[in-house]
Amino acid sequence: MLVSTFLRRLGCRVFFAHDGVDGVHKARLIRPDAILMDLDMPNCNGFDACKLIVEDPRTQHAPVLFISGYATAEDKIKGLISGAVDYIAKPFVFDEVMLRIAIHLKVSDAEPCRGSESGESGESGESGGKGNNQSESHDSRDEILFRSAQIHLLKALDKAPGLHELARQVGTNSKQLNHSFKACVGMTVYEYLREERMKEARKLLSSTSISISEIATTIGFSSVGTFSTAFKERFGSPPSRFRKQERLV
Repeated sequence: MLVSTFLRRLGCRVFFAHDGVDGVHKARLIRPDAILMDLDMPNCNGFDACKLIVEDPRTQHAPVLFISGYATAEDKIKGLISGAVDYIAKPFVFDEVMLRIAIHLKVSDAEPCRGSESGESGESGESGGKGNNQSESHDSRDEILFRSAQIHLLKALDKAPGLHELARQVGTNSKQLNHSFKACVGMTVYEYLREERMKEARKLLSSTSISISEIATTIGFSSVGTFSTAFKERFGSPPSRFRKQERLV
């Protein structure tokens, strides 16, 4: 499984359960740092297993994440109500899933992961603890936060979340998120978003014939004037002149 391979690369021991009952028993015995489970499991479904885990003092410390093909709004709501911290629907974008799991696992901690419990059937196995030092761990945290936030920012430039909301979505605070962006790309979140908007505007001006006002709206500017000023500051000429120059080349 790709998920278990990723977790092992983080230095986590990975344990598998054959059904919901086995998952609850192993969680109580192993006391893992995180628990991943499907909704559809024999003997005990995901909702019931999750409730048992989050209500048990021995396992309630471990965040439960659902990874399931059942993706209706009702399924997701029931999963979160049962105590899960996240609900990832199949099919999914693998990179985003890995980042979300890593954030919940708090991979920035210097201590090794004790384990990760899976409610999916599979062959049991485990790997050794982490060997990274603390500075490498902080680098990993910055990379994870940056990549996770990047996904949220770039999927819709015109509807990009504000700093505080973005930080909430990736499980951190605004100060830490800005720090991670500076560590990875040398810019704050705001500066990075502005640069990506300018790059997209330049591409649209060069390769399409859509109006400048439409471009401004597409990349999230409330007015053409504000967009034109920002574009000129970044590239040295207003959008209209830039487009003419590109067509002459």
